[in-house]
Amino acid sequence: MSREDVRDNGVLAGALADLQREVRGRLDEGSAAVSAQLSSEELFELFDRLRRVAGTFGMEERSGEVDEFGLDSVVCDRTRPLLEFLAARWWRVEVEGLADVPRDGPVLYVANRSGLLPWDGLMLAHKLEAWHPQGERPRFLVADWLVTLPFAQPTLARLGGVRACRENAERLLRSGRSVVAFPEGVKGAAKLFADRYRLQRFGRGGVVKLAIECGVPLVPVSVVGAEEAHPVLVKVEMLTRSLGLPFVPVTPTFPWLGPLGALPLPAKWAIRFGTPLELDAFGPEAAADEILISRQTEELRGRIQRMVDTDRRARRGVFS
Repeated sequence: MSREDVRDNGVLAGALADLQREVRGRLDEGSAAVSAQLSSEELFELFDRLRRVAGTFGMEERSGEVDEFGLDSVVCDRTRPLLEFLAARWWRVEVEGLADVPRDGPVLYVANRSGLLPWDGLMLAHKLEAWHPQGERPRFLVADWLVTLPFAQPTLARLGGVRACRENAERLLRSGRSVVAFPEGVKGAAKLFADRYRLQRFGRGGVVKLAIECGVPLVPVSVVGAEEAHPVLVKVEMLTRSLGLPFVPVTPTFPWLGPLGALPLPAKWAIRFGTPLELDAFGPEAAADEILISRQTEELRGRIQRMVDTDRRARRGVFS
């Protein structure tokens, strides 16, 4: 075993020990720090809310205001309290940098990818919707393999998820809607715990080219904490084709707890929005300059990586 493996195992053991202490403290009904800790009642409330929301998608009266991408205002209204509970009490999400984000017109947000399930996209959409003066909800891009799972595509579409492809992103931006993109793709979602927060290569400069062609601001975003919500310890690749998954993840809770193992861990999140990439000087014709696009893409990836590294060093612990 290499020295790096020993170090990563030590980090994992420490994080799991922190998790054990955190869960024990949060389930302590006699805890006096109710304002800072989740009580057992709130934990059961989360389980119950998730169960009720998952069990009623498409069962209630539908809104007539469903756009061409499937966003349903009724479903968004119904799930907003759950998302706020997750943001405020479960993950205690802290947001910085929104003062630098343009409020007028569409914006292309580019973030590091965190885990197989799109909790990061949902949280970003929820926080940006609450911040925007008109309450506009950005659309977050979802990987191909996820939208092919039973019930996943219509459920995510009603909440603002859109299949990740250039055509969809361009249509959204040109129609005045903001977009949240994760250019690491499945490589970013499939990272093991030992490789967490190491940004993978961005795919062919698509986000930079798209921002230049559509003339929209490109805002880098750092998300820290989401990768500990579902830490992947091992990837099992047997039977993945029949299941429609890139791999079957083994986490501290899945598959050991069955369906409950799919619930995210209560890691503390930090989301930071950086200043927009300076693309104003480039005209639409610059999108054909492959060297320029490649250079700007590496600048974007490097900026997000530096933001992630800074925010990881600044936090006190994974769960606090």
